[in-house]
Amino acid sequence: MKKNSFRDFWNKLLNPDAATLKQVDKISKVVSMVSGSGLLLLKALDSASMQRTTYADLLKLFDEDKVTDYRLDMSSRQLTFRRKGQKTFEQVFVPDARLFLNDIHEKVKSYNKDHPDAPVKMDYVHGIPNWVLALLCTGVIGFYVLDAMLLAKSNGVPSMPVVKDDHKQQGYVKSNFSMEAQSNTTFDDVAGLEEEKEELKEVVEYLRDPDKFRKLGARVPKGVLLIGPPGTGKTLLARAVAGEAHVPFFSISGSEFVEMFVGVGAARVRDLFQKAKDNAPAIIFIDEIDAMARRRGSDMFTGNEERETTLNQLLVEMDGFATDSGIILIGATNRSDILDPALLRPGRFDRHVAVGYPDIKGRTEILQVHAKGKPLAEDVDLVTLAKSTSGFTGADLENLLNEAALLAAKRNKTEIGNEELKEASVKVVMGTEKRSKKMSDKERRLTAFHEAGHAVVTYHLPDLDPVEEVSIIPRGSAGGYTMSLPQEDRSYASRDEMLDELVALLGGRVAEAIVFGDVSTGASNDIERATGLARGMITRYGMSSTLGPVAYESDTGRYFAYGQKAYSEKTASAIDEEVNTLMNHAYNRAERLLKDNRPQLDALADYLLENEKIDADGFKELMAAH
Repeated sequence: MKKNSFRDFWNKLLNPDAATLKQVDKISKVVSMVSGSGLLLLKALDSASMQRTTYADLLKLFDEDKVTDYRLDMSSRQLTFRRKGQKTFEQVFVPDARLFLNDIHEKVKSYNKDHPDAPVKMDYVHGIPNWVLALLCTGVIGFYVLDAMLLAKSNGVPSMPVVKDDHKQQGYVKSNFSMEAQSNTTFDDVAGLEEEKEELKEVVEYLRDPDKFRKLGARVPKGVLLIGPPGTGKTLLARAVAGEAHVPFFSISGSEFVEMFVGVGAARVRDLFQKAKDNAPAIIFIDEIDAMARRRGSDMFTGNEERETTLNQLLVEMDGFATDSGIILIGATNRSDILDPALLRPGRFDRHVAVGYPDIKGRTEILQVHAKGKPLAEDVDLVTLAKSTSGFTGADLENLLNEAALLAAKRNKTEIGNEELKEASVKVVMGTEKRSKKMSDKERRLTAFHEAGHAVVTYHLPDLDPVEEVSIIPRGSAGGYTMSLPQEDRSYASRDEMLDELVALLGGRVAEAIVFGDVSTGASNDIERATGLARGMITRYGMSSTLGPVAYESDTGRYFAYGQKAYSEKTASAIDEEVNTLMNHAYNRAERLLKDNRPQLDALADYLLENEKIDADGFKELMAAH
């Protein structure tokens, strides 16, 4: 067999395709069958060749001088001997080698005196069946291995994904990155992130004209960390930087570096950076970098040596960057709080760029970008749509327009109308309508009063966003929903607004109790959200009237001390009492509002039972009429 063919075969075994896996499975079954049969045959041969001899019988043989040649292994307690008149040897294990020698001391002494160097002359003919069986097993395995090798060679399927450059080396230690010699994305394709693009234009200028910075002695950032929620455009920004600078773009996910074998991740980091250096100037983009750069020592009970080794290698590679190397590392994460501090210091990730939710202007620009190529009806106003989608990310807005286009196509329309956009907006937030899900009359009535309770309470709390739509048609995992429309973008929430939010969340549970004199499990999600909000007000936002402006938990809900409460049991009891007080106060407010406005509650529930949903205008008219 040629050397290259042998290497290709082993690459196949390390990175098998479906056909090779099938052959390997076939080999394993045959090996198991042959091995099992071989063990049984060996056991039978050994049992047939060795007579069972008890210790008492053995001593009797020596006493009666019926043993000729023998040898005792003191460490394994194995005695090999031959009876007089026999050609084959027998093997037994004595219970205690020293005890055995004491029992036959005189016999051994005289025998060793007469035969000081006499070896045990084994009958090697007896072992021939074992050798034949071993050769047979080797031959069978070799046959199937050769069959698998020929099949793998004939299939010709590459064992590693092919990238767009010469990176065709295979094996565990090679980075499975994607390389684009020239990115087609530019800053014109990135909407709603004007400040973020300004932060990155310096990187583009450096990659285009590094001499301008060298003359002034300026040091361009070695690394840029993009921090923001999922779907806000971090990957798009990184790709646009490469497109604007006209340099190769190496992209890989942080999870690609972490393997079960220690040292593999570090080798992949070296491989990636070496390839970037060979193609400098270039940009390396690591998405979800928190998968490989988690804070070292954060695991209290179990460490992860492979992850820490990979992180150490990344730190070393970033330290090895020369100021004029022409390589920029861009990382993206939505969990910057768990990254190792050594990675965030100047000289590694010098610049941190926050990529947040877009504002109204940004959402309008994003909608205009994704609306290109989509025929919109005359009644569509993207500015109005942008106002009604507060909290949407760029990915959400793209999905909204796509869903609207799918709805229009399903209805055989040639344009996307405002009706499709409104329905798509609800679908993105709440999920798909499930009209086929049948509910009993009792469940429909319960759902109608539950959602009416939320809506009526919200209507009478001026600090909350107005009701946009109420429905008892199941969507997603919810049996119904009450959707409010934000009037403006908000960066903060006041204590009064959060207290009103608690009342609105408990409105459904209170309506059930007032109307039916009983409660159901339908309010479980509302109660969970309300409890989390109340606890956050006390432990994170310092809004307690008795505990004062003290933060007892982080923004992620974790205790400051790893795995332990950072406060006493007395304080924990006080926190529980404060949360309970807030919840009871909100419940009582909702109860008073619904009892004082019972006609509105009944009227809205009856309307929902008859029509299943009501929009913002209809809701306002109904509330005003009652």
